Amino acid sequence: MRMIWNRFMRRRKPAVQMVRHTVDSRYCGLHDAVLSGWFNNETGELHPNFSIRSADRVLDFGCGAGGATQFCARHRANVTFLDSDEGKITHLNHLLRDSAGSHLGIVNQALPLPLGDACFNRIIAQEVLEHVDEPSAVLAELYRVGEPGALYLLAVPHARSERLQQGIAPDSHFAAPNHQHVFDEAMFTDLVQDSGLEIVSRHDFGFYWAFWMMLYWADFQAEGKQLDAATHDLIAPPYAELLNDWASLWQQLLQLPAGPAIKRRLDALLPKSQIVVARKPLSGSR
Repeated sequence: MRMIWNRFMRRRKPAVQMVRHTVDSRYCGLHDAVLSGWFNNETGELHPNFSIRSADRVLDFGCGAGGATQFCARHRANVTFLDSDEGKITHLNHLLRDSAGSHLGIVNQALPLPLGDACFNRIIAQEVLEHVDEPSAVLAELYRVGEPGALYLLAVPHARSERLQQGIAPDSHFAAPNHQHVFDEAMFTDLVQDSGLEIVSRHDFGFYWAFWMMLYWADFQAEGKQLDAATHDLIAPPYAELLNDWASLWQQLLQLPAGPAIKRRLDALLPKSQIVVARKPLSGSR
């Protein structure tokens, strides 16, 4: 019997040949995002229902590392990017020095924004509103600088992933300058609509990152670290082996025929982010 089994195993071929090597966490996250419709170079959509064209005037509010800004610049849009961190603006200006579209970086920490009324027809605010003291005041300003008919791409962490982290992440992760607001879906909907915007579409995304953050906090705690700065400034390479192991496993799953379908179900079950595409009414009235 053992001889028969050994002969069978030698002849047996795996159904799927998967690449088995260490995968960088950010690379895996980018691949995961593309599978969810982000950064679609063929259609010019930064996100489903949010296209970028060369004639667009884009504001990336709270641009951070600038992934959205860089996508807009590659599509020759005129992009203004704004952040409270001068180092991020300086770095992004350097990255965009040879871009075809015009660009302007602004360091800003206060309202009102140093921008005129109805300046932009595309406005982006990703993972920003949870950090600010008054999200409704920020949205009021973003409403002001959008022209009638402007599209808005708004994203905040999903309450399910936020609550999963509570008790695991340091308490300071849920206080200024970090996530001082946790929005459930109804709260986020009301916030957007109360600003005067009309919701075009909704999308939940990012199981990969929701679980990644749980592993991040587990490693953070095991290493005896202290959260003495903004969380997003501490999450930087090189990443712990545990995190890259998770990235490698997730990447292997995505290579399986059922992988994308499993990803979609897990994104719906435990999303890292909730995304709203909204529009300013053509009348401009609130």
